Amino acid sequence: MVKHWPARLDASFAALSDATRRGVLEQLGRSDASISDLADKFQMTLAGMMKHVGILEEAELVTTEKVGRVRNCKLGADRLEEETAWLERYRQRWDERFDELDKVVEELTRKEKSDERKNRK
Repeated sequence: MVKHWPARLDASFAALSDATRRGVLEQLGRSDASISDLADKFQMTLAGMMKHVGILEEAELVTTEKVGRVRNCKLGADRLEEETAWLERYRQRWDERFDELDKVVEELTRKEKSDERKNRK
């Protein structure tokens, strides 16, 4: 599991790093679509869209099914829970660091005000 976790995150974040692939996920969130429909919507070649869908499929964000000559795409079963959990851990760390920074700033501000009062006397 330890070796699988980073590879999984790498694949997901690599897939999500591209604006077209994020757009494909948004589109598939509204309705399933064929690769041809996606290529038309994003004004790109069929081969180009197939590469994008392939990357999303490798990351398990999209699944495809061939029906006759048409390859239909839909959102994968992965709901980005693992990726969200990873991001949440780092968000919490940042929040903790900012909370500590706020405490330092508050203490410095309090000290500065105290020094100003002493200097007035």
